[in-house]
Amino acid sequence: MSTIKSGDTVRMHYKGTLSDDSIFDSSEGRDPLEFQAGSGQIIAGLDAALPGMAVGDKKVVNVPVDQAYGHINPDMQQAIPREGIPADIPLELGLQLQMQTPEGHPLPVTVVALDEATVTLDANHPLAGKDLTFDIEIVGIN
Repeated sequence: MSTIKSGDTVRMHYKGTLSDDSIFDSSEGRDPLEFQAGSGQIIAGLDAALPGMAVGDKKVVNVPVDQAYGHINPDMQQAIPREGIPADIPLELGLQLQMQTPEGHPLPVTVVALDEATVTLDANHPLAGKDLTFDIEIVGIN
């Protein structure tokens, strides 16, 4: 029976949860996630747990913050003048917006603070600063 090694194309079903057991992502009802093992296409802590698994294997993988999306970087939070946001956007905490980097690349940001004069935007990944748990099942290896 073939087991996962770096470079293999892997297909797996998964459910990702946070420490409070809330689900942040799942392949339930969708096609399995397909990626190349060891290529950096998935977070490091999950990728490291796969070698040696075979089709049909199931596992619970706990991924600490430093092997997931990293710690929250305060430099990726910035307060901007409220008038810098178009008036037709109803600002509220948790609102996700799309900005552009100086190079023209899309940059998703989240509104994390508001006052009369400023809006604080956070460009950290939404799962930064969080330990993650994945329930996985390997469904294919090529």
